[in-house]
Amino acid sequence: MKSRNTLIFFLGGTLLLGFLSGLLSMNSAETYAAFIRPPLSPPGILFPIVWTVLYLLMGMSAFLVYESKSSGSSQALLVYAIQLGINLLWPIFFFPLHLYLFSFIWLLLLLYFVILMTVLFYGISPLAAYLQIPYILWTIFAGYLNLGVCILNK
Repeated sequence: MKSRNTLIFFLGGTLLLGFLSGLLSMNSAETYAAFIRPPLSPPGILFPIVWTVLYLLMGMSAFLVYESKSSGSSQALLVYAIQLGINLLWPIFFFPLHLYLFSFIWLLLLLYFVILMTVLFYGISPLAAYLQIPYILWTIFAGYLNLGVCILNK
């Protein structure tokens, strides 16, 4: 029972932060549609689907690390929380504030913390780390899209 509640906490909390990020970056779909976008840009409808899956994978990974009771889990979960905070702020910088270059640099900071989190997770639970591979790949792709928008929409 306790493990189930802990899993719900990690999954629900992570999804809630993602939802909050979406709320704070109002009209992002309209803004995205108005951009001149780089090649390979996906349709806007794909973003909430992908982010929901990524947030679920993040929450599952954090749960696995927490449940491991490893001596390194506190540090790994701190990095997890930091990257969630960085992730929460990116769409605000990008969409309502239109800080495209700053957002790209912020995304590089996010990528650093996602990779650091993944490395720390790997030392505790390889499965938790492997679940972060889609997040790393999507963050790199988001960097490409962000930089493309920055260059194409001066």
